[in-house]
Amino acid sequence: VQLVESGGGLVQAGRSLRLSCAASGFTFEDYTIGWFRQVPGKEREGVSSISYNDGTTYYEDSVKGRFTISSDNAKNTVYLQMNDLKPEDTAVYYCAAGEFYTDYGEGMAYWGQGTLVTVSA
Repeated sequence: VQLVESGGGLVQAGRSLRLSCAASGFTFEDYTIGWFRQVPGKEREGVSSISYNDGTTYYEDSVKGRFTISSDNAKNTVYLQMNDLKPEDTAVYYCAAGEFYTDYGEGMAYWGQGTLVTVSA
């Protein structure tokens, strides 16, 4: 069972990035997929989630209107399109799969290794 994130990098404020989260060893079906982020020295925080069953999405207030979560069932991949990035979005971004989403990820059973997003001013 593995989740692999990709798509992180260094961008200027106002630009966009798309993160990908690909699953192997299991399918996303019946799971809720969440994106989380963590700045070194700070607690991990939730960003967004999508329910694979019905496609219901959720966004934290800090990213609402700028980030979009989506899924490609055929590829067993979830994406996080991040637009109008801000320096405060700088963090390691993790995807996770589990039974339910909470801000701190308690409902997640599987985690990826993370991908670094750095937004310069």
